[in-house]
Amino acid sequence: MKRLLFLVAMALLAVVVWRIAYHPANADGVFLGYVEGDILYIAPHESEKVASIAVAAGSVVKKGDPLFAMSTALLDRARDEAAARIAQLEALAENLQAAMNRPEQIAVLQAALERAEAALQLSRADYERQRKLYAEGHVARAALDRAEMARARDEASVKEARRQVEASRMASRSHEIEAAEASLKQARAQLDALNIRIKRQSVVAPADGAVQDVFFRPGEIVNAGQPVVALLPSENRKVRFYVSEPQLPQISLGERVRVSCDGCAGDLYGRVNYIAGRQEYTPPVIFSDKERAKLVFKVEAHLEGAARALPLGMPVAVTQAPESTEPAP
Repeated sequence: MKRLLFLVAMALLAVVVWRIAYHPANADGVFLGYVEGDILYIAPHESEKVASIAVAAGSVVKKGDPLFAMSTALLDRARDEAAARIAQLEALAENLQAAMNRPEQIAVLQAALERAEAALQLSRADYERQRKLYAEGHVARAALDRAEMARARDEASVKEARRQVEASRMASRSHEIEAAEASLKQARAQLDALNIRIKRQSVVAPADGAVQDVFFRPGEIVNAGQPVVALLPSENRKVRFYVSEPQLPQISLGERVRVSCDGCAGDLYGRVNYIAGRQEYTPPVIFSDKERAKLVFKVEAHLEGAARALPLGMPVAVTQAPESTEPAP
């Protein structure tokens, strides 16, 4: 019997505490909540060893300030190799281009061709003369044979000289130059990509904010996408509070609210940017008019001005506030 009375007394006490702690506050338009923040988890682009850490937990950084750097030893070697490859391809393309533009050498080959053609004309004329003399019986057969051999030799010399001139002007030479230039362009693109990868190994702050935590130290291996630094931009601080179902229509997106807490200044404000589309807690009963008052909806408001200095987890009370004509800093 005493145990039953004790349980009844505790139940009544819980009801009284709930009514005192929650019902009057909500009735007066005061909503309880706490400060939160959307933290940026900054990670490297590639798996590597941490070379240096430039910040510590609690540090305040500006956009572009260095946060940490990863080792670039392997990338530096690859960049040196790519630079050497470019130098090699540049020399090759230069050599091919020089071979394509040598008019003096082509002129020499052209002169040799003309000389061979003149010698051929002379040997042909000598052959015709020896042939007639042999037919008339004025020269021996050996003289005709020598004239014929000289003509054949000069004909071969002309063919060789003509082919040398044609080879110096072959279109395939320009194709080789185009191939070398394409390879050079590809090598330069690879070098640019390596330079970008090396630059990305030095990670900077994407926004102004406070460093919440540092998860690794120099010398430790970090996987790609694994956070090294947690950064909280000031504009990402917000207050999260809960509104009962009967009072939900009083809150609207974009509405300005006042934030208060123990020992805080009285001019702290935020602006509602999120209202949950469904209730947070639902009792397992069929909702009557009385039970619907127990439903709670999550609401979030981005903090403005001095309110952004509130620490994470700080319990706050939120009330509706009149609109200010001053822009939020």
